[in-house]
Amino acid sequence: MIQSTPLAPLALAAALVAGSATTAAAVDYYPPANPNGPYSEAVRAGDFLIASGQLGLIRVGEPAPPFEGQAKLAMDNVAAVLARHGATMDKVVKCTVLLTDLGKLHAFNEIYGSYFKPGRMPARTTLAAAALPVGASLEVECWAYMGGK
Repeated sequence: MIQSTPLAPLALAAALVAGSATTAAAVDYYPPANPNGPYSEAVRAGDFLIASGQLGLIRVGEPAPPFEGQAKLAMDNVAAVLARHGATMDKVVKCTVLLTDLGKLHAFNEIYGSYFKPGRMPARTTLAAAALPVGASLEVECWAYMGGK
């Protein structure tokens, strides 16, 4: 049985604070070069690098390319964010995809699949979105595993 002393709660609190400081130090935030809002383009949390959702647009305010062009640009943008922070598409283990038209899923899959090696497809969630920022047709976010093997 552990006996409580008057200092035990203080020691526990100090250990929790020290643990929190260690955890906070293990997270790195990478703001975008040209921010369009309050977010990081990527966050490194332990062994994972999380790339924020990327749109398939060249610049905000320019006309959006056709869907297939947006899909390729979105995936290129994800790859560029990962590369800026030391990862490649080979490291991606999870993606979330938002589409404003699920009827375009097959076309998206053709492009998306070309960014990964056969047999090494990341886990994925695909959701329908009523609308996305600046009239985009899709958004892609990915997680890359940076540790281990």
